[in-house]
Amino acid sequence: MNRREVFKRVSAWSVAGLGAVAALTGCAGPQPTDYAQERPLLDLRQYFNGTIDAWGVFTDRSGKVVKRFTVVMQCAWNGNQGVLDEDFTYSDGTKQRRVWRIEALPDGRYTGRADDVVGQANGQASGNALRWQYTLALPVDGRVWEVQFEDWMYLMNDRVMLNKAVMSKWGVRLGEVTLSFTKR
Repeated sequence: MNRREVFKRVSAWSVAGLGAVAALTGCAGPQPTDYAQERPLLDLRQYFNGTIDAWGVFTDRSGKVVKRFTVVMQCAWNGNQGVLDEDFTYSDGTKQRRVWRIEALPDGRYTGRADDVVGQANGQASGNALRWQYTLALPVDGRVWEVQFEDWMYLMNDRVMLNKAVMSKWGVRLGEVTLSFTKR
């Protein structure tokens, strides 16, 4: 075997090895079932029912807070169908509204849609936690970027829930959103 063939094989093995490492580390994060024994038990139909206030920050990759905001949510359920009507007010005075239409499915699964969500959001609740994943059409400087969100929500008690979300594009972490919800 000549040098060129050896180099090709080593390169192919290196690429395959890196791909395997990336695949394994992509699955290495927490799973909803990791929280199965945690209490209080999270049921979105119960928690997101009525009026909820939230306070949040968006931090960039370096951890710097670049946006602060508050949210007032009006939430209602009819059986397994829920509507979460969110009114955002940002620290710069701008406002935004997002209306989620959520469906509760068997085994703690949820799906959802909103006007600025691309396709369908999917969630899985277990114990006191929910993992909520979706793609958001985010307007930035006159363009719309499709960014991925992975939210983790943790029910602390019957009134308080914490939410940490990672925003990414092409697998690159762009920033995080941290929220505290309080049920009235």
